[in-house]
Formats: sequence, C-alpha cells, structure tokens
Amino acid sequence: MTRPPAASILPPATSDREQVVSNVPDGLVYTPEHEYVARTDDPAVVRVGITDYAQGELGDVVFVNLPKPGDRLDAHQSFGTIEAVKAVSELYSPAAGQVVAVNGALEGDPAAVNRDPYGDGWMITLRLANAAGLDGLLSPSAYRAHIGE
Repeated sequence: MTRPPAASILPPATSDREQVVSNVPDGLVYTPEHEYVARTDDPAVVRVGITDYAQGELGDVVFVNLPKPGDRLDAHQSFGTIEAVKAVSELYSPAAGQVVAVNGALEGDPAAVNRDPYGDGWMITLRLANAAGLDGLLSPSAYRAHIGE
C-alpha cells in the first residue's frame, strides 16, 4: 500500500524560480530605498534600519559604517554605508533630523543585520526635525508592491 504524498504548508511556486517572501512588518513605514522606520515611545524619535528584503538582496553583511550621535541629516541624505560580500550600498535618511544613537553592536557583529534587521540589526535612532517628515513614506502594503511581493 502506498502512502499519499505529505501536504506542504507552503503554497505551490508559480515559477521554476524559488519563491521568497520578505518579512514586511505592519506598524512600520518604508522608503523606496529599502530603509524602514519604527516609532519609539517618543513621538519625535524613530529607529531606522534596512528591510529584510534589502538584507536578503545584499547577502552576508560584513561591515556597516554609521554616523555619529549628534550628526544632523537631511531627508534622503546618505548617512553611511553597508558592505556585504556582494556589494556596498549607501544608507539614506528617511527624514531630516539629528542622530540620537547608533547601534554600536554592529561594529563587532554586522551580521545582526542579516539575522534580525528589525530587532538587533537596527542602525540609528533619529530625532525628527519635523513630525510631518515621515509623510509620504510607504505603508507596508505599498512597500510589498514596490518589491513585487
């Protein structure tokens, strides 16, 4: 007697290419350049990092160059770089403001960006120059559409 094949918990792939779905948490907003913005307990301060999609496209992160606390950033200004085995990419500020803190742990463990981009892999906290500075960023559904998922 033969057994029926085990049911898969994953939906069938729509092509021969492996289908990967990125983690795009609700409750965050996103830039077209693949940074995320998370609110903090202080409405004027946000946490910024790169998305799960971005870290997946970069591959193994080996170095992150971040600004110093106190640095002032304009919206869309480069605030550092992220280096992976495959490429080096610029990091862009989602809004104007002042850097409050940087994730110093990334100096010794840049791979935290790959393991936990929305947790231990955060990059900077930013005190917004203007509360409306985040207007126009992408909602989770708009970001999913932006990355084709």
